[in-house]
Amino acid sequence: MEESKRGFSFLRNEPLDMRYNFQNSLTAEKIINQWPEEKIGKILKEYGEEKFARRIAKEIIKARKVKPIKSTLQLVEVIRRAISPKYRFGRIHFATRTFQALRIAVNDELENLKKVLPQALEILESGGRLVVISFHSLEDRIVKNFYRSRASIDLKILTKKPVGASSEEIKINPRSRSAKLRAAIKL
Repeated sequence: MEESKRGFSFLRNEPLDMRYNFQNSLTAEKIINQWPEEKIGKILKEYGEEKFARRIAKEIIKARKVKPIKSTLQLVEVIRRAISPKYRFGRIHFATRTFQALRIAVNDELENLKKVLPQALEILESGGRLVVISFHSLEDRIVKNFYRSRASIDLKILTKKPVGASSEEIKINPRSRSAKLRAAIKL
């Protein structure tokens, strides 16, 4: 995905697309340039858990009135202007949460996860394991709640707490720092 030329990364100048599936008509560019400020702020807050969601949404509206925002680097610059300088150099890049929120919204990722879990359980044979690795707290919550809702009915939870990446794994693969694995066995 990093070299997809679809705008998933804020490190290169690419079109603001973010679609996994080109049959989907919604793109990040459409959200940024057509959606109202309140709706943009809402997805940044809910899907990105972005504490500057309202400020970023406001700056997006201001910038797009001057010129449509069509590329990743244009959006990064808008985000940079929206946040205080002291928050620009944190542990994670200041654009990470906004890009995450847009990707989740464009691809309807959370709803797709909610749909696929029961489908996976349905095709799983008794004794089969349902193992999910999530990379975001919202995804992890969906998996946790699904497992709990099915516990004792047709699932036995194997991981009471999610399993995270080891410090060795994080050194080799820094993206694994947010990974959480949950496992269950079908009864």
